[in-house]
Amino acid sequence: MTHNQPPTTHHNWTPLHARIHQTLRQRGLLPKRRRVLVAVSGGQDSLCLIKLLLDLQPKWEWELAIAHCDHRWAADVGIATHVEQIAKNLALPFYLQTASRLNETEALARAWRYQVLSQIALDKGYQDVVTGHTKSDRAETVLYNLMRGAGSDGLQSLTWQRPLVDGVQLIRPLLDVSRTETLQFCQEQGLPIWEDPYNQNLHYARNRIRQELLPYLKSHFNPQVETALSQTAEILRAEVDYLEHAAFNLWQEAIISESDHRLETSVRLNRLVLRRAPLALQRRAIRQFIATFQPKAPNFEQVEAVTTLINAPNRSRTSSFPNGFFAKVDGNWIIFSVDS
Repeated sequence: MTHNQPPTTHHNWTPLHARIHQTLRQRGLLPKRRRVLVAVSGGQDSLCLIKLLLDLQPKWEWELAIAHCDHRWAADVGIATHVEQIAKNLALPFYLQTASRLNETEALARAWRYQVLSQIALDKGYQDVVTGHTKSDRAETVLYNLMRGAGSDGLQSLTWQRPLVDGVQLIRPLLDVSRTETLQFCQEQGLPIWEDPYNQNLHYARNRIRQELLPYLKSHFNPQVETALSQTAEILRAEVDYLEHAAFNLWQEAIISESDHRLETSVRLNRLVLRRAPLALQRRAIRQFIATFQPKAPNFEQVEAVTTLINAPNRSRTSSFPNGFFAKVDGNWIIFSVDS
């Protein structure tokens, strides 16, 4: 853990300042005079982020504030005070939220953080929540999701911006910056990085990807692997947007609803309309459609079972989905009903 003086607001304009300024302009992130809540963990990425935004503030006229989420993990003792001191030194409003119970898994901790940041933003009137996710995080996420069998939707995750809750945007301005660059920037600027022992814990899959897999891929396959994976995510992002839009139009065209006494609608899809579309769109349309009546996201097997019905013989049917739903072929239609 390094404890040099917390960052000051004077600065030298670096190439990284220029890059972030350009990124914000080109991508339409964080328009002028916005109220911006910056998530600061105390690590190198979030310190780099707050320093860059603070130095750019005179040009953009934002109102900045710092938020810190304390998970109450053993390794976190003292970090909230450290981040609060940084906020004090920078004369920025500081909001701290402490977990009421321990979130054991990465996924639970992440969900809790986003919920907390959304709540602070809503309560205090901030339009944007900004996090320090980098190109390195994006590369890790692509690998992590790839190994879990994600399709293009999972591989394009970690986007530049997305709605967090109604009226609040999540913004990630550092997605073109590597972790090596954020460390170098912090060292050059003399920023007090808090080394998080959690990041060294190889019990967590993401840490193994970070500490073992990515360095191995860099040295044995491609020194620029982070950039390559990040570009893949960027390409998939645009393609997924296009496919999602086309799939929505497809199932809207294929749908006819009729009243049913148990469901609001007993729904049918026209197989002739679906048949004209390529398989990729059929699958995506079916998945979107199932998601409208099933609380849990449909899995690959469920989507395939219904997609198969597009060309199946009459009276074919799927096994039951959660809530007793099933789909069956009736002439030119796939009919979704509930087991009586």
